[in-house]
Amino acid sequence: MISWWLSKRHHLNSSINSFFEQIVQNLSSFFFEAGRTVLFFSQSIKLLFTKPSRFKDLLIHMEFVGNQSVLIILLTGAFTGLALSYQIYIGFNLVNATNLVGPTVALGIFKELAPVLTGLIVAARAGGAMAAQLGTMRVSEQIDALEVMGVNPLQYLVAPRLMAAILTMPLLCGVFDAVAIYSAELLCVNLLGLDSAIFWNKIQMWTDTDAINEGLIKAGIFGMTFSAICTKTGFYTKGGAKGVGDATNKGVVYSMVMIIVLNFFTSNLIRLYHSIMESL
Repeated sequence: MISWWLSKRHHLNSSINSFFEQIVQNLSSFFFEAGRTVLFFSQSIKLLFTKPSRFKDLLIHMEFVGNQSVLIILLTGAFTGLALSYQIYIGFNLVNATNLVGPTVALGIFKELAPVLTGLIVAARAGGAMAAQLGTMRVSEQIDALEVMGVNPLQYLVAPRLMAAILTMPLLCGVFDAVAIYSAELLCVNLLGLDSAIFWNKIQMWTDTDAINEGLIKAGIFGMTFSAICTKTGFYTKGGAKGVGDATNKGVVYSMVMIIVLNFFTSNLIRLYHSIMESL
């Protein structure tokens, strides 16, 4: 009986040790890949400002990331504004505070929902395409051919995609802001019976440009994040067609997770900055 208990205890200790070892290995792998991604981004973005100019390629990728994402951003922003305003109205109606629906919806959209949802949507659409395109070029040896011809693949393929995502994400976030808030006003005024003048007056009273700027800054950071992750995973793809699929999936999933994680830290850093500036 004692020997059986000792053997079980030894097995349990081994399982616990293996569990924590796996956690340490995963964390080490995460920080290693994060460091590689930061280096990959810094090396690539600097090459955009070297000759030959890739301005035409930048415009092409801005059209792909920005213009081709407008429709889905319009749809998402409209229904997000409708759903959020209705739910907030139901809650505030319980305490007879429906006049605060407007600013509450505005703050939620400007600071959180617009940048996060824009980042997740564009990461899935454009980020996945970036990883798939670069992965296909890698496994078909097109990137190797560029290097043989003396063309820097980071400057030609990666840098324009990175800058396009950084520049277009705040613009898409602004579109989301406008569509969502006007959709909320449409529902609150025409269906729920709120006064339009009070709705906009409360928004102007309780929100300012800092709330909008916070969302736009976060959108640019999210664009930088998903473009760096997806281009890196695509650029270093291995294993043929299966590797392309794995790289695309990995890039999109990692991008979405990092956007959600960075949203928390970025929000707190921006608020800390504003509190420091106000105290000076």
